[in-house]
Amino acid sequence: MKEKQKKRGKVFHAPWEKAFDRILEPFEEFIHRQTTSSLLLMASALLALVWANSSYSESYQHLIHTPMGVTIGTWGLEKSLQHWVNDALMTLFFFLVGLELKREVLVGELSDFRQALLPVVAAVGGMVFPALFYAMVVPDGDMARGWGIPMATDIAFAIGALALLGSRVPKALITFLVALAIIDDLGAVIVIAVAYTEEIVLQALLASAVVLSLLIAMNRAGVRHPLPYFLLGTVLWFALLKSGVHATLAGVLTAFTIPAGSKYDPVLFRKRLKELLNRFDASYQPGDNILVNERLQRVVQNLETGIYRVEPPLQRLEHALHMPVAFVVIPIFALINAGVPMDFSSLGKMVEHPVTLAVIVGLVGGKFLGIAGSCWLALKLGIGQLPHQTRFTHIAGLGLLSGIGFTMSIFIAELAFLHQPNLLLSAKSGILIASLIAGLGGYLWLYLAGNTPHLPEDTPSEGSD
Repeated sequence: MKEKQKKRGKVFHAPWEKAFDRILEPFEEFIHRQTTSSLLLMASALLALVWANSSYSESYQHLIHTPMGVTIGTWGLEKSLQHWVNDALMTLFFFLVGLELKREVLVGELSDFRQALLPVVAAVGGMVFPALFYAMVVPDGDMARGWGIPMATDIAFAIGALALLGSRVPKALITFLVALAIIDDLGAVIVIAVAYTEEIVLQALLASAVVLSLLIAMNRAGVRHPLPYFLLGTVLWFALLKSGVHATLAGVLTAFTIPAGSKYDPVLFRKRLKELLNRFDASYQPGDNILVNERLQRVVQNLETGIYRVEPPLQRLEHALHMPVAFVVIPIFALINAGVPMDFSSLGKMVEHPVTLAVIVGLVGGKFLGIAGSCWLALKLGIGQLPHQTRFTHIAGLGLLSGIGFTMSIFIAELAFLHQPNLLLSAKSGILIASLIAGLGGYLWLYLAGNTPHLPEDTPSEGSD
């Protein structure tokens, strides 16, 4: 037994490490589940709702409106906590969205033209129809500014619902939803930039263009370390904040400039790895501590450099940011923004408010008809193809589930009704009600569809009646 341990090598543990591992391993397993981030998001939203409607509601309002600022000499920048979360912290969310979009376009579902067609069609239909439905209910006036609210899908909630269904839905449906939601997010970014920019400050916008040019130049020059991109991205954020364009767009623009290629290709890395492992074996002395073996230290450092150069910066950053965004940024956003004071005794009157009704109709009806209808028409015309083992029934259920518009919809509502708290309250109420209807309805649809046998007529095909 001892001979086997010598051959395998030793694993060293700190005095309390094994005890901590026994505590942390179940926790780590829990946080890596697909549904966990959705459950945390739901818990944050529920906490905000309960808090805002409890006897402690005043403390909730005090929290979100707490002034916070940064002062350097005579220069200062002060905003409420809610504005810091929405304008600064959410930039990380948009940065991750930009990284995911770039990866999908380069090597993912959106890189293959025929595979990308159907999710693109679904996303466009899922943005246009909700906006049209909203405009039909509220055609003009101040309330009409909210037309962009029902256009977005909350990917965390939707994927969490699909993950809960497990094997009852094909895995390809999750991939389809991710592609659809990423295009959806891009559409929301464009809407924010074009429709919800109140006033443009030309000098600041020009400064933003200069900083963006520097970021592109760094990419072209082969700069791979994330720190320079982070520093210039922060400058870009500040310039956009002063320009009037929403500052969170700095996250997407900076993400697009992050290098997506490897410095070493796999063949070169494999060759380099073999050389370093041979040097490692030659440098190793049994019983030596690595701290006193300089040759071994250099080999290990070179191994680390090789791994760093074979992994694209885009992949490394996406992996590093996924958990902080999912487990910190989005839950904080939900906690700060989902606290909607609701009078349940007058719920009927609340739903009758034009903005509330328009958001519900847009998210539930618009998303369902937009996604299902556009996919049905595309398949009829022979445009695109259904994902592997997926039926049109699944796409229709996904269309209903996509009416969960929580995160991005609340974000756009904050922009649309920035100085109109009553309309903002109505919009948020509509988002919460619609997300509940779409979430439960979509889940039940797909749950029942999991038991439905495949029928040829279930999927519309080119030239069918």
